[in-house]
Amino acid sequence: MTGATGYIGGRLAPRLLAEGHAVRCLARRAGRLRDVPWAARAEIAEGDLRKPETLSAAFEGVDVAYYLVHSLGQAGFEAADREAAANFVTAARAAGVRRIVYLGGPEPAKGSHVPSAHLRSRAEVGRILLGSGVPTAVLRAAVIIGSGSASFEMLRYLTERLPGMVTPRWVRNRIQPIAVRDVLRYLVGCATLPPEVNRAFDIGGPDVLTFQDMMQRYARVAGLRRRIIVPVRPLTPSLSSYWVGLVTPVPNKIARPLVESLVHEAVAREHDIAAYVPEPPEGLTGFDEAVALALAKVRDGEVETRWSTASGPDAPAEPLPSDPQWSGGTAYTDVRERAVHAPPAALWRVVEGVGGEHGWYSFPLAWSARGWLDRLVGGVGLRRGRRDPHRLRVGEALDFWRVEEIVPGELLRLRAEMRLPGRAWLEMRVTPLDGGRSRYHQRAVFLPRGLAGHAYWGAVAPFHAVVFGGMARNIARGAEQAARRPGPEPGPR
Repeated sequence: MTGATGYIGGRLAPRLLAEGHAVRCLARRAGRLRDVPWAARAEIAEGDLRKPETLSAAFEGVDVAYYLVHSLGQAGFEAADREAAANFVTAARAAGVRRIVYLGGPEPAKGSHVPSAHLRSRAEVGRILLGSGVPTAVLRAAVIIGSGSASFEMLRYLTERLPGMVTPRWVRNRIQPIAVRDVLRYLVGCATLPPEVNRAFDIGGPDVLTFQDMMQRYARVAGLRRRIIVPVRPLTPSLSSYWVGLVTPVPNKIARPLVESLVHEAVAREHDIAAYVPEPPEGLTGFDEAVALALAKVRDGEVETRWSTASGPDAPAEPLPSDPQWSGGTAYTDVRERAVHAPPAALWRVVEGVGGEHGWYSFPLAWSARGWLDRLVGGVGLRRGRRDPHRLRVGEALDFWRVEEIVPGELLRLRAEMRLPGRAWLEMRVTPLDGGRSRYHQRAVFLPRGLAGHAYWGAVAPFHAVVFGGMARNIARGAEQAARRPGPEPGPR
C-alpha cells in the first residue's frame, strides 16, 4: 500500500489487517508510521515513488498493490503524479503483482471542458494504471464524507461559521457524496476481484444532492438554523477557493482543486461495483447518517486520520540538525527553562495538549496574527488544529507545525510548516527532579536562509520574551494547577 500516511490509507491499512491480509506499507520515511496503532501488525518499507531504484524490494512478493497517493497542493503536481504512477506500474509489473487498486476522482461527462487540473491528473493516473497490463480497479468517488476529510472539513466550517453567505453558482451542481466507511469497504473488497476485471467503477452514496443541499442538511444534523445561501454568477472557482481558504482550515492550495472539481456535476453513471462488492444488508450510508457519524467522531476525539496528516513531496523532510553541525553556519535559538512544582506526568499532559483548541499557552492574539499572516502568503495558518485533543503521533499536523518526534513523557519536537525564510523547530522537554517536581525545557531553533532569514529573526526576536517566555510560564503554571486536581485538562491559554 502506498499512501498509508494519508487520510484514506491510514484507515484502509487496519481494515485490511482485520480481514486477515498481510500488509506492507511504502513510505518515504518509516518513522512517519511509527506511532499509528496498527504499525506493529504491518510491515513498513522505505521507498519513494519518484525514485524507482527504491521500489523493487518493497514490491517483492506483493499480490495486490494500492495506489493511494497524489501530489495535490504541490507545484507541478500533474507531472509529479504522472511520474509516480509510471514508476509504480513498472515496479508492479516487474514484481508480478496480480491486482492494482486506485481511488480516483469523478469523471466529467464526455465532451465537457475539464479546467480542473486536479480532475485531469486523477483521470490521467487512472489511465496509466489501467493500461499497465496488470488487472486494475479504479474507483471514482466525488465528495467523501468522514471525520477529518478535506471535503467534510470544508463543508463543516462553511456551514458552521456562516449563517448567511453569497456563494458561486456551482453550489447548485449535483453531487453524489459517499461516506468514508463505504469507500473503505469497496477498497477492501477490490483486493479479491477476479483477474479479468480491469476497469473503472463509479462509487457514490444513496443521495444525489447539490452542495447547497449538503450545507442545509449538515446544518440540520448539527442542530443549526437553516442557512441563508444566495448563489451569484461573479464568484469564479479561483475566487471561491480564496473564500474557502479564508473561512475553513483547508488552505487555498488544496481548496482550489477541490472547488474546481465541484464546478462539474459528479453523479455516478453506473453502480456495477455492486456485482463484485455487494452492499451491506442495511444498505449504503446516507448523507445525514455519514454527517452524524463524522460529528460524533469529532466530538469524542476519535478521528482516525485527517486530511492534514499527509505531507507533500516538497515538504521539509530533514530532522532537526544536531548541534555540532551548526558550528559552520548560523542557528538562532531561544531557550527557556523552569523548575515546576508538579510531577513529570502532570507537566507532560500540558505539553502534549498544546495547540488546536487548547491554544499555545501565551499571547493568543500574537499566535492568531501569525497564523493569519501565514495564510495571506499562501501558508497553512493555525487552523489545521489537531486530530486528537490529548494525544499526538509522529507525522501529524499540529496547526502550522508537524510532529517530528515524540517520546511520551519526555520530548515533543515540532517542525514549522508556516512560510518562513529558513527552517524552524520548537522543542519541549520534561525531566524529573527530586521531591516529585520536574523541569520544563523549551527551545526554539531557526536556521535562516539568506539575508531575508536573518532579517526575519531580527524582526521577531523582540517578541520572544512575551510569546516564548509566556508560553514556558503558562505551561509550568498549568502543570502545577493540574497536579492539584485530577484530569487531563491542559493549562491556560
